[in-house]
Amino acid sequence: MISIDDFKKLEIKIGQIISAEKVENTDKLLKLTVGFGEETPRQIISGISEYFPDTQVLIGKKCAFATNLEPRVIKGFESQGMILAVSGDGFFSLLETQKEVREGSLVK
Repeated sequence: MISIDDFKKLEIKIGQIISAEKVENTDKLLKLTVGFGEETPRQIISGISEYFPDTQVLIGKKCAFATNLEPRVIKGFESQGMILAVSGDGFFSLLETQKEVREGSLVK
């Protein structure tokens, strides 16, 4: 268990996926470019490629991302956040918005 104060430290924002491509020589990794309404889009490396053989279906999706994690280098690429998703026995789903939400909106 964590305290509510610890949970409040996590910053979750809505980002729009601008581009998505498979990371060469990996089975699971995608390199996403994501806009959060900031001056420069962020690069996010995620292990979700098995669910998106056609990476173009991700373009334009607005999803929830953890945005205040320390950057991490994965297979030589810096990841500046983490996409949020749900998975279980035979299913996988990104946490997407259902209505038009502005990039950078904070999830509360």
